[in-house]
Amino acid sequence: MEALLCKRLGDPTSSFESPIELSRNHPIPELDSPTAVRIKVKATSLNYGTYLQIQGKYQEKHPLPFIPGSDYAGIVNAVGPSVSKFKVGDYVCAFSPVGSYATFIVQDQSQLFEVPKGCDLVAAAGLPIAFVTSHLTLVHRANLTSSQVLLVLGAAGGVGLAAVQIGKICGAVVIAVARGAEKVQLLKSLGVDHVVDLMNQNVTASVKEFLKSRNLKGVDVLYDPVGGNLAKETMKLLNWGAQILVIGFASGEIPIIPTNIILVKNWTVHGFYWGSYIIHQPAMLEDSVRELFSWMEKGLITVHVSHTYSLSEANLAFSAIKDRKAMGKVMIVFDDMGNASSKL
Repeated sequence: MEALLCKRLGDPTSSFESPIELSRNHPIPELDSPTAVRIKVKATSLNYGTYLQIQGKYQEKHPLPFIPGSDYAGIVNAVGPSVSKFKVGDYVCAFSPVGSYATFIVQDQSQLFEVPKGCDLVAAAGLPIAFVTSHLTLVHRANLTSSQVLLVLGAAGGVGLAAVQIGKICGAVVIAVARGAEKVQLLKSLGVDHVVDLMNQNVTASVKEFLKSRNLKGVDVLYDPVGGNLAKETMKLLNWGAQILVIGFASGEIPIIPTNIILVKNWTVHGFYWGSYIIHQPAMLEDSVRELFSWMEKGLITVHVSHTYSLSEANLAFSAIKDRKAMGKVMIVFDDMGNASSKL
């Protein structure tokens, strides 16, 4: 099978001594337990976390060499003798710490989510991390309501676009921050109430002017996958009792939130790490995925894919992430799905 191997740590966008290498004859993984399932991957996401992982800058480290890749969707190819939830030919999606940048991947049935028949598998592959992150943080952690103002940083990225759509479903007033006219136009098409273009607008001044025009006091929920100076600046816009959702640090800088300000302002800061939910609250993940697919079927949310690449073009795919060209999701797509196999 084809597999992308990370053989050393480094920048995967580099054309000189790249840390990633395409293997065209990598061994197909065997079922490793009675409840294991092998999936033929149709599509897999590129996430900023994977970009950091290949550079050795992510919080989880993996021994070299390893196959990168996290969320994906595909078709069940083989199942172990004790598998009860899935059968060969079923559509599934999942999150894996590593391993999805390959033709096949093996996971336990408990870690797989059913994809409704008729759902596009490329879209399904873009749902587990971006949309589940936004759904769990906004709906379950922040309890976002129609009376609140949501400010989304990095709003044209994968988690950002998910957040603004879910914010609108919750009925909140949604303010989005992005960079560039094309991204602004996309966000406006999704019904965002106000968009700040960092190319030519000051975020504080623009948001304050909008809030004043709506007779609103400030921001109730800050959704932050960016960090850095932008996070520091937008905290000035938060109401008393506001909530901060710490999603990531795409800027490369981890902001420091003074605890005395948190105390005086009565803020609540939520950290969110997707992978830990598999250990501590797996049922919540399953419920989240189920609700998101129902929203997708009703047309309430859309997984926007701006770039698709083959596995051999992985360096270009990572460049789209690094250079901030992506709007929504960047995907690696496997065209040849082949035939389903049998129960082992």
